[in-house]
Amino acid sequence: MADNNKVKIWIQLADANQIALSINPDEEENYRKAEELVNTLWTKWMNRFNDTSNDVLARVAFQFARLYLEAYGENRQVNESLADIDNQLDALLGNEE
Repeated sequence: MADNNKVKIWIQLADANQIALSINPDEEENYRKAEELVNTLWTKWMNRFNDTSNDVLARVAFQFARLYLEAYGENRQVNESLADIDNQLDALLGNEE
């Protein structure tokens, strides 16, 4: 049932074959932005490095994975800080459990 709301899009990453995806329509903008980011970096690095297309695409994948992990760690720290602030506010207001 949930698949009835899905749309099918095709993305092109680097010089690989197109990839068909079924996504929610409200997610398409993010998918297109991700496609653009990958292709922009791939094109830049294809011109910079004397590597094969697959090697450059591997570099791009690694870069995005590294950036994801950095952002994940930062978000975790923010969530922990917010939880600490919430606990401190509860203590000040006498809402301790």
